[in-house]
Amino acid sequence: MPDGLPDFRLGTVLATSFTGTLSERQGDPVERIPTPQRLVDWLAVNDLAVDSCTASQLELARELRESIHLVATAAALEDPLPASAVRLINDRSAAGRAAAALTPDGNRRWQLGASSAVTDALGVIAADAISIIAGERDGRLALCASPTCRAAFFDTSRSRTRRWCDMNTCGNREKKARFNANHPKHASPAE
Repeated sequence: MPDGLPDFRLGTVLATSFTGTLSERQGDPVERIPTPQRLVDWLAVNDLAVDSCTASQLELARELRESIHLVATAAALEDPLPASAVRLINDRSAAGRAAAALTPDGNRRWQLGASSAVTDALGVIAADAISIIAGERDGRLALCASPTCRAAFFDTSRSRTRRWCDMNTCGNREKKARFNANHPKHASPAE
């Protein structure tokens, strides 16, 4: 964790991993991209490397993150999608000009433009959000069962009954709380 900043919570779905850059939304929120450099770091970890990011680009990224979270949450709850958030996702997707490229080992990589790398990266994230919200991929949107988290995540488990956005954080915390509630510590014997 560089400079005392919280670690990134990485997943296998780009759009919902991006919404995870703000966690504990219903408790004490944890901002994982508080500076432009942290957004650069997060993009690099997700194979969308950019050279730099401005404060205004960070704000655009946060607006996209919150719009994806709002729309994914509505989709998970089967509520109507918020129109302004849908428009923002569509606008960010259209603004990006990234190109998919096939690597020699058969994987896809994104080629971002030199002058618009952050815009292109946000376009890739927005397009990924559109793909999962539109139901184009095998899985379902769900909300984390943790009352302090409530992050939207994309469940690709066989039964589609996953409860936690991340088992290593929310799942373990909830299981530990349930265990402690069911096994209270005994008072120490009086001396």
